[in-house]
Amino acid sequence: MNTRVGLIVPSSNTVMEVDLYRRLPAGSTLHTGRMHLEETTPEAEAVMLDEQLSVTIRDLATARPDVMVFGCTSAGALRGNAYEADLIRRIASETGAETFSVAASVRRAIASRNVMRVGVITPYVEGLNDKIRESLAEDGLEVVDIRGLGITENFAIASVEPERIARFASETFGDGGGIDLLFASCTNFRALDARERIEHDLGVPVVTSNSALLEAVLDRLGAPAGTR
Repeated sequence: MNTRVGLIVPSSNTVMEVDLYRRLPAGSTLHTGRMHLEETTPEAEAVMLDEQLSVTIRDLATARPDVMVFGCTSAGALRGNAYEADLIRRIASETGAETFSVAASVRRAIASRNVMRVGVITPYVEGLNDKIRESLAEDGLEVVDIRGLGITENFAIASVEPERIARFASETFGDGGGIDLLFASCTNFRALDARERIEHDLGVPVVTSNSALLEAVLDRLGAPAGTR
């Protein structure tokens, strides 16, 4: 049976659809609703949630998705884990689809690896890094350090090459840096393409926003990753 996956994503995101579409199993189709966003800052993401999200949910529901994804890590963490849980329930209620958020999927992916000391790299400014730290800490994880590239234009985040992401991870955490796992945050960051190199360089497992979401969705579908 074909499975329709609905994706809610910031309008300037050009990476997440590609990462998902390439790896969803055969027979799955991806249907995207976009929330207007240009600046990756706490203030702009709050406006996106308050002014754009409702219309996007309503519109995407008309595609009758089987599975829904809220595809923005930082916006999911922006107002805390309880707000995010309510958001997941709201999207599920309004679309009739089982719903996953990236931030919650990341926390589950990290928990499944039985680690405690987490290092984080992001493309974000400090205001968003603080929210990511708080979200992970709420689940009892120790965030050893979190470093961002300070990029405020969301479209520009996608232009950071995987090689630069891997180098940033090595610069920040050296030979493992006292961490049990590295998390590369942001669905518009090409970290999934850098994952293997980071794992090789640091010698620790790596979770990215898009890899964690794919784990959750593929588990729900009972399917291995596809290739397209």
